[in-house]
Amino acid sequence: MLVIPAIDIQGGRCVRLKQGDFLQETVYSENPRDVACLWQEKGAERIHVVDLDGARQGEPVSSEIIAAMVNDVSVPLQIGGGIRSLHTIDQYLSAGVSRVILGTAALKNETFFVEACRAFPGAVILGIDARDGMVAVEGWKESSQVSPCDIVRRYERCGLDAIIYTDISRDGMETGINVEATRALAETADIPVIASGGVKDINDINLLYVARSSGIAGVIVGRALYSGALNFADARAAAAGKKLRQSS
Repeated sequence: MLVIPAIDIQGGRCVRLKQGDFLQETVYSENPRDVACLWQEKGAERIHVVDLDGARQGEPVSSEIIAAMVNDVSVPLQIGGGIRSLHTIDQYLSAGVSRVILGTAALKNETFFVEACRAFPGAVILGIDARDGMVAVEGWKESSQVSPCDIVRRYERCGLDAIIYTDISRDGMETGINVEATRALAETADIPVIASGGVKDINDINLLYVARSSGIAGVIVGRALYSGALNFADARAAAAGKKLRQSS
């Protein structure tokens, strides 16, 4: 099971938000490129990058920073935020990005989403961000009446690489990941699911490892790594099956 460090970019800086609220920002670095290099040095096998400004504006804003990050590290990058066209996907993949994450498009533009999956097989990740059990879009600003399972059923035959499931209410809060909801979604999909949102400490990694047989392939971790609540080396060890306890 992969432990994937998150780098969220807003205003050119590496930040973390609380519950997707752009006004609740904590800045962890002025240079996201340095952060990517740090995670590579620590042994990350993949890095999760979100263009928060792009998610809010509906088009890439931090693409130059991301392109530079690709050149800085050899670790695969998965990118989300403001990706709304085949041209944008092609630009990212041509620049060396490994995978793109589409969320809003899955709900608002089914034709484009299917076309993207067909044009770039194995390079598209479905991002499902849920609030109160329903999918949220447009940088989490809008809620829908569509359930995560409905979205999965709509696209599970499109050749997706994976699904990222984020519980918005827990994201950035360090209150513990929603293991049960993640497991339930993974059990309904024949596609690897990556957990996200609210990782608190090593116990969350242990719980996800136990649930991995349901189809959970990894976990994205942000604030807990930056705050020091979770040690990255310990998280990787737990994700590989070494059960560790949180130190007192």
